[in-house]
Amino acid sequence: MQMYIKEVKHHHFQIADYPGEKGTIIAIHGLTGTHKNMHYYAEALKGEYRVIAVDLRGRGNSSEPDEHPSIFQHAEDIIDLITEQKIESPILIGHSMGAFIASIVASKLDTVKGLVLLDGAANMSDQQRDIVKPSLGRLSKKYDSKESYVEEIKGIYHRLGVEWTPILKEVVEYEIQETGQRWELKSTESKILADFESFYSYHPKDVCSKINCPTLLVYAKGEIGPFPPLFYEDAYDDTKKFTAHIHTIVSDCNHYTMVFENRPEINQAIKAFFKGL
Repeated sequence: MQMYIKEVKHHHFQIADYPGEKGTIIAIHGLTGTHKNMHYYAEALKGEYRVIAVDLRGRGNSSEPDEHPSIFQHAEDIIDLITEQKIESPILIGHSMGAFIASIVASKLDTVKGLVLLDGAANMSDQQRDIVKPSLGRLSKKYDSKESYVEEIKGIYHRLGVEWTPILKEVVEYEIQETGQRWELKSTESKILADFESFYSYHPKDVCSKINCPTLLVYAKGEIGPFPPLFYEDAYDDTKKFTAHIHTIVSDCNHYTMVFENRPEINQAIKAFFKGL
């Protein structure tokens, strides 16, 4: 796997590039994530496929976002990246916000060969605000050490039903940077919140009716610690109704264990889906 910075239209993007032979997968992370959130899927698919996992703007080591960021702007960034890299017939895998973004890209690019939506691209409701917004306060906090941040996030993930692992520790440590005598998140709370609010401008009928490629929707039905699933299954009714070539599977995982644990049943479903492309 190679790590490099790619300049695209005066912005830079951190790329993790896993080599493979059968085509290129673009892996797009969720709201507060980075390319490291897509680790298990990249590891499962690399070799057979080239996997490009990217830090979206405002995350990790990529450029700052625009003044008014949104999932629609991130989709334009991914389209620009595909164009700049001269990627033919890309396959898109997106988790959570990444699924919203990937579906928008697929609705605009006829060259997309296949689309995998990992628990995203649904109708939004107050339920998602109730689960997501309280967790965003950490983005504006300052910490005395990297270790103090890691310990706080370890406790949060424990409450969300996510097992702490060396991989998850690496994910969390990548989110934070030292500034003077303190440590703070690389992401800005107000910009992340703007991205989240843009989910509510996403209408599956408008987007999904323009997607022509085969699509796999993976729904996470598991409870998130004391919370219900991020989406109830009927939130996907319009996504399924208006996407012409869609297949849906249901996983017992929750929205976070979907990426922070290795999920063999999802890996197998994705590989079976790819064989039909």
